[in-house]
Amino acid sequence: MTPILRFLPAPMLSLILLVTWLLMVRSVTLGQLLLGVILAIGIPLLTRQFWLPFPRVKHPLKLFRFLLCVLGDIVVANLHVSLLILTPKREPHPGFVEYPLQVKDRLAITLLANTITMTPGTVSTNIRLDQTSLLIHVLDMKDEQKLIKEIHERYERPLREIFEC
Repeated sequence: MTPILRFLPAPMLSLILLVTWLLMVRSVTLGQLLLGVILAIGIPLLTRQFWLPFPRVKHPLKLFRFLLCVLGDIVVANLHVSLLILTPKREPHPGFVEYPLQVKDRLAITLLANTITMTPGTVSTNIRLDQTSLLIHVLDMKDEQKLIKEIHERYERPLREIFEC
């Protein structure tokens, strides 16, 4: 480990912490700057033992495409939920789906669960302790198997390719 990484295990996090501190106190005096530097160095040093190793992104271009896909899905889902709410004659068909996980990496499972939750109309509610399935609540479920296939194709498969897990 290089000397810089020994004292700055996450340089970008330290920079973000420093800037966040200065924005919160709305002052760039010497005292606030010194306190911000102490926090920016101290917090990562004190918490690094709790960090999971971050898997290396194998395909950055696929990550970019994945992010665009998720953003597009968020917009479409917002429109769908808005239409569902504004159409009084149409009643939603809520339900739970147990999604079988193929990915085993903890970070990839977390990203998948968060991606599902960020999309309006769906919420990840539980991950089995053995990490074999994810319980999802769906606001308007029409076809359970179609939803499982869509989540696999649009979210899980790209995450497996991005992190090669």
